[in-house]
Amino acid sequence: MAIATDTQLAQKASTEAAAEKKRWTLNDFDIGKPLGRGKFGHVYIAKEKRSNHIVALKVLFKSQLKQSQVEHQLRREVEIQSHLRHPNILRLYGYFYDQKRVYLILENAAKGELYKELQRCKYFSERRAATYIASLARALIYCHGKHVIHRDIKPENLLVGAQGDLKIADFGWSVHTFNRRQTMCGTLDYLPPEMVESAEHDASVDIWSLGILCYEFLYGIPPFEAKEHSDTYRRILLVDLKFPPKPVVSSAAKDLISQMLVRETSKRLPLHKLLEHPWIIQNADPSGVYKF
Repeated sequence: MAIATDTQLAQKASTEAAAEKKRWTLNDFDIGKPLGRGKFGHVYIAKEKRSNHIVALKVLFKSQLKQSQVEHQLRREVEIQSHLRHPNILRLYGYFYDQKRVYLILENAAKGELYKELQRCKYFSERRAATYIASLARALIYCHGKHVIHRDIKPENLLVGAQGDLKIADFGWSVHTFNRRQTMCGTLDYLPPEMVESAEHDASVDIWSLGILCYEFLYGIPPFEAKEHSDTYRRILLVDLKFPPKPVVSSAAKDLISQMLVRETSKRLPLHKLLEHPWIIQNADPSGVYKF
């Protein structure tokens, strides 16, 4: 049996002390104004007292999580997001909890929700849309390299940082995967045909969602939107893709969207090829930042 030296014991003690320090409580934060409301709680701007670091504190109520049976989903989200390090993925610094609530300590995206910005503008310029799509493609290439499929890319799950950089913010439907999956999830307008049919799916679902997002950025509405859910399902399965005359969108942008919204998963444009597409090269800001 190996005997620990004094040095090893000292190192172990200091490591344990550091871990102990990392166990946050609500007293470690000055809580500021609310940033938003969610289904299970609220998000506040907060300052971590010791470092003066500004964060977003997401406060979730255990009773509501339990009632909706999403505790496992939250655990998965925390597990996945806390290990991701990419400029276009919102950082999850840590979490803590008390008897009634769970608290997530998140990076503060100072410019807020992209969804609100899209609503304000109605649709984005090609330069802006291309910059965002390229940033998201790079973030998804990183995720897929870590065997993480997001499965719910949409404007509501995207935030904008202080510099104008896009951040994927919500990993509630994401999965660690080493094989194909069959769970139905995500948002109706963004669901690919294979998920509508509850068939097996893989990382190519994120390529489809990125195609839907690109269309919505440029036209202000998702491509398969219909009054009835059943009609939306039907249009998705048929890939009933139409490009309205207004706003005017370049043929290069339409070509990129058409290459992503393909029924056969293996024929969707791979993300690294997307970054080489003429529309991205001509329009996307190389810095990955759109200042507004």
